[in-house]
Amino acid sequence: MLPATCINTIRTLAMDAVQKAKSGHPGMPMGMADVAYVLWTRFLKHNPKDPQWPDRDRFVLSAGHGSMLLYSLLYLTGYDLTLEDLMAFRQWGSRTPGHPEYGLTPGVETTTGPLGQGFANGVGMAIAERFLAATFNRPGFPIFDHSTYAIVSDGDLMEGVSHEAASLAGHLGLGKLVYLYDDNDVSIEGSTDITFTEDVAARFRAYGWHVQKVDGHDLKAIARAIRAARRETARPSLIICRTHIAYGSPGKQDSASAHGEPLGEEEVRRTKEALGWPPDARFWVPPEVLPVFRRAVEEGAAAQARWQAMFADYARQYPREAALLERLWAGELPDGWEEALPSFSPADGPMATRKASGIVLNALAAVLPTLIGGSADLAPSTQTLLKGYADFQKDTPAGRNLRFGVREHAMGGILNGMALHGGLIPYGGTFLVFSDYMRPAVRLAAMMHLPVVYVWTHDSLWIGEDGPTHQPVEHLAALRAIPNLTLIRPCDASETAEAWRAALRRRNGPTALVLTRQNLPVLDRSEMAGAQNLARGAYVLRDAPEGHPDLILIASGSEVHLALAAQEGLAARGVRARVVSMPSWELFDAQPPAYRAAVLPPTVPKIAIEAAMPLGWERYVGPDGVVIGVRRFGASAPYPVLMEKFGFTPQAVIERAMETVAQDLSCDEKKTRWTG
Repeated sequence: MLPATCINTIRTLAMDAVQKAKSGHPGMPMGMADVAYVLWTRFLKHNPKDPQWPDRDRFVLSAGHGSMLLYSLLYLTGYDLTLEDLMAFRQWGSRTPGHPEYGLTPGVETTTGPLGQGFANGVGMAIAERFLAATFNRPGFPIFDHSTYAIVSDGDLMEGVSHEAASLAGHLGLGKLVYLYDDNDVSIEGSTDITFTEDVAARFRAYGWHVQKVDGHDLKAIARAIRAARRETARPSLIICRTHIAYGSPGKQDSASAHGEPLGEEEVRRTKEALGWPPDARFWVPPEVLPVFRRAVEEGAAAQARWQAMFADYARQYPREAALLERLWAGELPDGWEEALPSFSPADGPMATRKASGIVLNALAAVLPTLIGGSADLAPSTQTLLKGYADFQKDTPAGRNLRFGVREHAMGGILNGMALHGGLIPYGGTFLVFSDYMRPAVRLAAMMHLPVVYVWTHDSLWIGEDGPTHQPVEHLAALRAIPNLTLIRPCDASETAEAWRAALRRRNGPTALVLTRQNLPVLDRSEMAGAQNLARGAYVLRDAPEGHPDLILIASGSEVHLALAAQEGLAARGVRARVVSMPSWELFDAQPPAYRAAVLPPTVPKIAIEAAMPLGWERYVGPDGVVIGVRRFGASAPYPVLMEKFGFTPQAVIERAMETVAQDLSCDEKKTRWTG
């Protein structure tokens, strides 16, 4: 009877928390309580007193709406979570929000809720474990030897990102990946028969997964299936658990209303009576239950102690590898990595910033042994291939080139999982226009403060003949709207190297490197400000005589060169212009007010130039400023033609500048100063 009491404790805690909050999802925690009990008490390797132990098993609740299942397990097994925290479910300032949030609640491995994201995160975690094991383990020293488990739902398996991630996981043969599927046939709108009638088992077998079906309320069957999955080393495993949503509720079991609504006070009483529970007890944990769950504390501490003793021996035999791992776990990079950054000169140009990025990436690979990534089947175009290194494949798990295939969304979720696992420096590339396909994962990376690097190339209309389907227009504005995402659009090879420096120094959020396909001159920095100023987000690249501009031209990326050409043309007309390179709004906004005012004095008229939707530039040019941007989709034509048609020529900028200055200067000044 004790297992039943433990399982019903999970159910009743979930019911009570949702009922007290008057919102939430009680059905899934009640239905999956049996499965979760077996996994957490018999198989999961973890130490509740050290949630960051590197060799712990990872558990992902991809069905994040069932968060009370996870919170109940964390409290019961001894994590730093109290019964009072459970009572504060979904309330302001609590550590038990409506969906699990990484970094807020101890023991939560990833932020989930947007369905399918946790599924992809788990694949990334399994990739990280396999790569680190292949790279650092030595005979007799299995430093990395853990599994990744997840609970996934019907909704997770409907979302396209799970299809992408499952396909790649099967191809890679990630044998330490075990997913438990809550097959309850119910979604918000009713029975899944109205939308989801595919043969899930056949689909996953076709992907190359090991598939089992069990009664999700049969403890022995669940345990047998998990043991079989753990023995399966060549394929990821899906255990289809046939369950009843809101199990035990006389009036709500197997109903759609139990998915996302409180059961109601009366139904909670009836359910507790049906489960043999005191009907009026709230958040009651029977005294015999905690010792069962809290065995995880002692067992986890013992497992970690054994591992630490092994690591101490490992450090004596392999001191260099051990020292590197300790730095990586602390979020630090190896000493001297910045010295590997290449420098560029005008003689190296013209050069596309995507090419410069590839040169930088390969230079860094030699000094950053856990720099690993790839692209969505676009490595030749995004220049993201690490030359001389193997691919990460089933038979070459130490390879550092990830072939994601045409799976941008899964790539984003997998990169998040790799970053969450720790020890890696993950990056992924595609065209800027296809950042749309991975945006939900990018948003979560920013929310979780993950140091993921995105290499987004083909950054504007200037990719030319590919036409409007491949020409990003609204993407810069949309990405800049994501809190905690730092976007950097460098103007030449030198700024590109500095962009990589800034991206790798940043440990509290993702960075997007937005790069050109077309060649750009490499600026002669002997006559201009150094590219290291990129770290400040914006800087005076070339100033007006004596630092007293009549006008400021602000630009990012390739349009910086247009601003420099316009500056020369304006000088011939007696107008003194300052050119400001602004590769990153986010880095600039983080600077002290005095610096920002020195770069962009509020009283000087300004023109911003960027081949994208102008939304947002008004904050820098002011209410009377001008933004030369793009307010429509592009067209298919050679890019010099597009630049002329869309008004991105030196002459067009000069004309707008003359109009702006004419409105700002007095008539006497214009007569005295203008020569054209």
